[in-house]
Order: sequence, then C-alpha cells, then structure tokens
Amino acid sequence: MDDAHRLNESALSEIHSLVEHPELNLVVAYRFWPQPPALLRLASILERHHPSVVLGPLDREAVSTEVTAALGRPAPPTLVDQVLQLTAGMPWLVHRVAGTMADRSHLLDMHAVMDQLGYDLDAMNPEVRELLLALTVGFDLSGRVPDSLEQGDASIDDLVAEARAAGLIRSDGRLIPLIGKTLLHTTPVHHLRTLQRSLVNSLDDRGSTFVETARPLARSGLKDVRIARSLERAGDDALATQPGLAATLYDEALAAGAEKITLAARRAQAFAATGDVDRTSRILDKIFAHENPPDLTRAADVAAAVWAQRGMLARGADIYRWLGPDRVGSSAALAGVALIGAGDRAGAEDMFTAGASAGSPTLSTVAATLAGQGIRESIGEVAGDALPLLIRASDVMSASGAMVPSPDYPAALAALVALHSGELGVADSILDSALEHSQCGEAARPRLLLLRAWTAMQADRPDRARAAIDEATENSSGLVQRDELLLRAVEVGLARRADDAPALVLAWQRARECVLHAGVDLFSLMPLEELVVAAARLRESVRIESHLAQAWELLRQLGNPPLWSVRLHWSAVQAAILTERPSDLAPHAAALVRAAQQNRLAFVLAAAGRAWLSVLAQSFDVATVESAARGLASVGLTWDGSRLAGHAAARTEERKDMARLLACARDLHPGMAAPATPAGGAVEPHAAARASVAGARDKTGLSAREREIARLVLDGKTYREIGEAVFISPRTAEHHIARIRSRLGASTRSELLTLLRVALDGPGD
Repeated sequence: MDDAHRLNESALSEIHSLVEHPELNLVVAYRFWPQPPALLRLASILERHHPSVVLGPLDREAVSTEVTAALGRPAPPTLVDQVLQLTAGMPWLVHRVAGTMADRSHLLDMHAVMDQLGYDLDAMNPEVRELLLALTVGFDLSGRVPDSLEQGDASIDDLVAEARAAGLIRSDGRLIPLIGKTLLHTTPVHHLRTLQRSLVNSLDDRGSTFVETARPLARSGLKDVRIARSLERAGDDALATQPGLAATLYDEALAAGAEKITLAARRAQAFAATGDVDRTSRILDKIFAHENPPDLTRAADVAAAVWAQRGMLARGADIYRWLGPDRVGSSAALAGVALIGAGDRAGAEDMFTAGASAGSPTLSTVAATLAGQGIRESIGEVAGDALPLLIRASDVMSASGAMVPSPDYPAALAALVALHSGELGVADSILDSALEHSQCGEAARPRLLLLRAWTAMQADRPDRARAAIDEATENSSGLVQRDELLLRAVEVGLARRADDAPALVLAWQRARECVLHAGVDLFSLMPLEELVVAAARLRESVRIESHLAQAWELLRQLGNPPLWSVRLHWSAVQAAILTERPSDLAPHAAALVRAAQQNRLAFVLAAAGRAWLSVLAQSFDVATVESAARGLASVGLTWDGSRLAGHAAARTEERKDMARLLACARDLHPGMAAPATPAGGAVEPHAAARASVAGARDKTGLSAREREIARLVLDGKTYREIGEAVFISPRTAEHHIARIRSRLGASTRSELLTLLRVALDGPGD
C-alpha cells in the first residue's frame, strides 16, 4: 500500500485487519505528515513485525545511477555533483532533473528544469508555496514572518512539516537550492519585491545587522539604501584583511543603489590588493577625472602602488606631488618612500615633515611609518639604522594581517636593503618570515618569492632559486612589470653563473625586451646591476646605456648614497673587465674606495677591485687575491669570488699558487670543473687553470675543430675562406657550422654569433 497518509479512517482500518493474515506479506509506505490517529496505530502494530525503513535523500552513487540512465551513457562527475548540489539528493527532484537530460550532452538546461518544477510548485498548497518563498527571500521564521503567512489558516509548524514531508525542504528545515532558484525564476517580480522589502523592514525595525541576508537581496536586483549601507559597512570591515570579499561586497552595494564615486577609492584598493591592476587603474581614472572626488588620499596611495607595480614609480611620485603635503595626512610615510624611490629627496623631506604627527597608531600605520624612516635612513652616508627599522616594519606589517597599498612591501624593502648591504642570510630570513605570515596577501607573494630566488642565486643555491621562480610564476594571470623585470634578471643571473651560453642568450633576449617596459627607480637597481654585467659579456651594453644613465642620475639626485650605489659601481667594474676597457673601470673603483671608509660592502668590493686590477696586470699576490675572493663570498658574491680566484689561477706561473687558487675557486663555487691531469701526472699550469675557468663555461660540447671554425665564423669568414684556412671543402665547412648551430640551439645567424661569443669567451680564446 503506497501513500497510506492519504487514506481515510475506514481504509486504514481495513489495512489494519490484514496485518495478522498468515498468508499475506504487507508493505505500507507513507509520509510522516499528515499523521491521522489510525495511521499511527497501524504503524505501531507494523513495527512489532519489522522496524520502519526510513527513506532519506539519495547519495552520490545513486544520483550518478539516475543521471547515467537518463543520458544513456556514463554521467560526467561534474554533472553528477551539480545535480546533487541542486537537489540535495531528494529523489523526486533528481527524477525531475534527470527527465530533462534526454538527448543532451553534459549540461543542465536550467530554464527547462525550472519551468517544469515551477509548474509542480504552482499546483501545491498555496500556503506552503508562500512559506518556501519566504525562506527563499531570507526569512528565518524565528521572528516576524510575512503577513500572508500570519493571516493563513495553518500554523507555521504545520506548513514546515508539510513541506518537509513533501521533500521541499531538508530535514533540518533549510531550503533546497533548486526549489529556491525555481521560486525566484517563476514568482512575479512585484510579489517578490514586496516580500523582500517586508524582510528588510523587519530586520531594520529590530536594529539587526543583516549582511548575509542583504547579499542575495542585492544580487536579485532589489534597490534599497539600507541594504547598500549594510553591504558598504561589511566591505569596510573586510577591506584590510579580505580584499577579495570586500570587492564583492562593494559591487553588491552598488547593485543595491550605493553611489559609485563614494565607493570608488575603496573598490580600487580592494582590486589592487587582489592583483587586478588593470581594473584598479580604470577605477582610478574615473576618480581623478571627477571634479571633487571623496577619499582622495586613499586613491593616491592606491595609484602610487599601482604605478610602482607597473615599473613606473616616478609616476607614483608625481601623484603624491600633486596631492601635496597639505593633503597627504597619514600617508606621508608612503609618499616619502615613493619620492625617495624616484630620486626626489627634497620632496620626500617635505612629506615626512608634514606627516610627523599624522596617522593613527594602528599596526599598518606604524609599519608604514617605520618603513618610511628606514628608507630615509638608507640614503644617508651611514645607513646603520636603515635595516633594523625596515625589519621592524616588516614584522609589524605581518602581525597586522592588513593588505594596504604601498610603493613596495615592507618585507621587500627590508630584503632589498639587506641584499645591498651584503647580508644574504638576513634577507632570506626576512622573506621566509613574510611568506610564512602571508604579508600583504597573495598579490605580494610573487615579488617576495622572486626576491627569495634572487637571494638564493647570490648564495649559489640555484635549485632553491628555481623552486622559488616556479612558485612565483605558477599563477596564469602573469606578473606585473616590476616583478617581470626581476624574474628576467634572475634568469640571466642563473644562466651566467652556470656558464650556460644558450640559456644566457635566451634569458638576455627576454630581459632586454622587459627592460623597455619598466622605468628606473631606487628599488629596481638590483636587476639592472645583473643586466649590466650580462650585457657586457654579450657585447650588448648599448641596449641598456639609457637605463644605466638614468640610474646614475637618480643616485646623484639622492646624493650618491653608498648603500644603494656600491653594488652598481661593482657591476660597472665587472662590465669594464669583460669589455677590456680599463678607463671605464677607474671612476667606479675610486667610488668604491671612497665609500669603503663607512661601508663594509664597499670596503670588500674595493679590495676585490684592486685584486682584479692586479690580476689583469699579471702582477698580483696570491694571498691578497684569495682574501679578496673570500671577502666577496662573505657579502653574498660567491660566484664573483670564485671567478676572481679562477682567473688568477689562469695567470700564475707557480703550480703551488695555481693549485691554491683553484682550490679556493672550487671551494666558493663547487660547480667549477676540475682540470684534467695527463697520464704522467704532471699538470701544466696555464692549461690546468684554463680547464678550470673555461671548462665550466664550455658546456656547449664543441670539439676543438668546431671551436676553431667558430672563431673563423666570428671573424666574418665565408665558407670558402674557412675551408681554405683549415684545409677542408666549403661544403664540409657548411656542415660543421650547421652542427655548431644545432648544438648551441641557435635559430638565426644573429643568435649563433651571440652564442659563439659566449662559448668562446674564455682564457685562450
């Protein structure tokens, strides 16, 4: 017997008389509502023979079976999950949905489903439908309910029981998603809006906060200033720590009728913190085009941060100059950092003075103030307090959990100062802590990881550097221009230190294009330092002459602060050595000597510069060169130290000195190749040193004959001239060059020539 709950007293009594029939198997199915007394008595007697079997929702496997049967083939897992989520596993709803799937591929036709289901809902008890609609709108039935339900014949409890028994709500009283969607789809808009406003009035009268109720109301299209105001306040609460949620709440507030210009600066901050730079810029354009925009200081902070990410910090500094000291308020420290980064020391001082007493004592404001003080200290003759101040700024910002707009993240600034001071261990610790605490959110993570990669590269830990690069670039949305430049510089540095000629050429090609998209500022000098040396090695220094000139001018405007200028001077020294232009080396060596009196890194680099000069002049003291090489390693320039020792080994006549210098080179850079030893055991000094210095460099696999031909190619010889020089036919010369191009991975003649210059750039070549 099915649907026993619908039978009258007489029919139930008749079934009751059959229970004890010895030759009859009786199964009675019924809903738990309604419950007439005769049905309860019948159920009690039946349970003496067998416990009741309670039929609940279908599980995922059962839903999959239903959908597979409807499709006539195995159901896609995503479709099964979608049906299960929509129907909550209610069997009758699963059947309704499955019934619309015939001849369809793998997508639900929601309109067809809701049209069919709407017809079913329209045929039910009107009071139950009104109850379901009230739940859909947002009434929780614990307080005031719609007038239509209060004035009805049935109690709320009876209506809930009827809806639950019919499989229209879950057992805990929550609405089934598909039922709610269908009611919103099929209910006339005027009736829906009446209920929604009734709900808002009810919540407003009680003085309740109704963010969770307001969100679906706003998404449904209801315009109400109270909803907009509630969502705006919720967005403000989430802005500092959950910018993605804040952006969504602000958009919903706009949908509910909030004024666009009022929310614009906060929306820009939210989208900037999530990494959506382009959308942020479009919002900022509308703010700055407005005659009298509200929240202007916030907008200036966001704009400066976005310009910095685009690699144009100078434009961010322009924003703060336009804002002026009178309006900068608590953003004075951020303005000072931007202006110093752009080379405007006087403008920064004006900002710091204006903001001396401004700002609230929140953690994020304190972090910004400490960062401003640290950067201000870093451009002095003695920058002793700069690093401690910036480390504290990073710690406080991590503790705040806030994601505020700034020209650069406190951890990044602290790491940059540590790296420019030769403190690789400190930089690594700062970055590890910031990444562990998710400083400034996901948008900051790629930059912090790339700085970790840079630190690992300097420490001669290429595997750690590549792992950091992989993590930084795993997001398909790409990097901002500032971070893209840092990435390309790290790739160049890794290839150069591995003496991988093909990788270096490819990395340089990517980097030289990236340079065109980013300007020069104080916080981007580090990538430029690496590119200066790589350009010199590839004989392409002309490509970055303009950027290098801008860097020197920026440092001059700041008074040539030793902390920021020393490493660039060292790169210029390295470039002069590679291009064999001693006249270019002298002014940079002199600058290092001047700075050495008050800067430890400059002292080490000045000593290394003198050692290089003595090595190039082939008049050096082995102990002095070794000391200089180990000094370079102590400030994070392990590869540079190894290179110095290796080149000195190639120029010494004494086997004992050569062995000592080679041991030093291998100790600093274990990847350096050991010299080959002849069968007799003797090692010819120059040959062994050349093997050590050039062996790691010549990873191209060129044979002696191919190297000989390669040198002739670089001399501009034709196939015929090459054949005459080495006594082979022009055709054979052409085959040799084809093999060389294949081994080096060159696709054009220009690329081949560049790769050959690198492959043959060693002692004896």
